[in-house]
Amino acid sequence: MQEQDLDGVMAVERAAYPFPWTPQIFRDCLYCGYPCWVAESETEIIGHGVMSIGGGECQILNLCVHPDHRRQGLGRRMLRHLLDLGRNAGAASAFLEVRVSNRSALALYRGEGFNEVGRRPRYYPAAQGREDGLVLARELLPTPPYPAR
Repeated sequence: MQEQDLDGVMAVERAAYPFPWTPQIFRDCLYCGYPCWVAESETEIIGHGVMSIGGGECQILNLCVHPDHRRQGLGRRMLRHLLDLGRNAGAASAFLEVRVSNRSALALYRGEGFNEVGRRPRYYPAAQGREDGLVLARELLPTPPYPAR
């Protein structure tokens, strides 16, 4: 991801989330040197991922696929790519937060070996107030233990 990608990234964010990140959040992540990646079709950005790495762990901060391109394995490939980057940078574990209502994301993360390690009450904005976030984690072994898919 680069600064010039932000219009496309924001189009995906706005299509996918009722409460998307702002362009400035992405700019800050780029400025800090976080691994920020985009997935592209032949003509447009269709997904993105952002993570931080430090202190022997990585944190998936944002993983998003445009709704028109879901259920094709792109989210799984992007997640695995980010986990590989973290592993290669020396991270021994990975963390992320997800809305309790995001069943498809939860299925993806659990299928990739993430387990619930905590809950953040009222963490996310929601149409009716706030929604809890689940904190998920998994170990990053030297060789990826990806299930066959």
